[in-house]
Amino acid sequence: MLKALKLSCSTSRSLRFRPYRVGLRFAHSPTDSPGFRSIVDNPPTLVRTSQKNTKLGIAILAVIPLTAFGLGCWQVQRLDWKTKLIAKFEDRIVRNPLPLPPRIDSSSISDFDYRRVYATGRFRHDKEMLIGPRMHDGNDGYLVVTPLERLDGASTILVNRGWISRDKKYQRDRLDGLAQEQVTVQGLLREPWKKNFFTPENKPEKGLFHFPDVEQMASLAEAQPVWIEETMSMPR
Repeated sequence: MLKALKLSCSTSRSLRFRPYRVGLRFAHSPTDSPGFRSIVDNPPTLVRTSQKNTKLGIAILAVIPLTAFGLGCWQVQRLDWKTKLIAKFEDRIVRNPLPLPPRIDSSSISDFDYRRVYATGRFRHDKEMLIGPRMHDGNDGYLVVTPLERLDGASTILVNRGWISRDKKYQRDRLDGLAQEQVTVQGLLREPWKKNFFTPENKPEKGLFHFPDVEQMASLAEAQPVWIEETMSMPR
């Protein structure tokens, strides 16, 4: 009887304090707080730091499409110009070569740029000029420019005879290319070259030519400022 009473008291005591312990376990959980609000209840907000609809921003947005339209029109016009220019040069190249007149009007050369021509005379190797350095297939060398002295009172002209390697710089190393007889040169009539900003100045007094200044070279060779790109030469 006494054992049963003790068991009953211990059981009721344990049942009495168990809810208290269970409640105590969850009393500090944040979600049980009546004022708790999760991140879902407070979505992030965007804050604008700059002014709205600034005049500079509107101006930039307006200029971008206008600039793109202008560049597109320029590209179309440039393509049309380039296509016509290539067609014109191709037409001139396929035509039969013209004999150069005794005296050439320098102002009309642009109308015959890339036109095939031929002239007869003797090369003045003593007035030869080298332009360089010039790279060709990864090799260093020079362009050889030789005055062609025409006969019967015709003017002397400049002929670009082509590229030579650096080891052929001196004439004694290429005697087979120094024709002494009268020859007929066939080639392309070209406009004077234009020097770019990065090309150094020529030093003709030292025999240094970095670019073909036709006027300057013609003055040194006592020739007309007429430039021929040689494609073929034949002895007379």
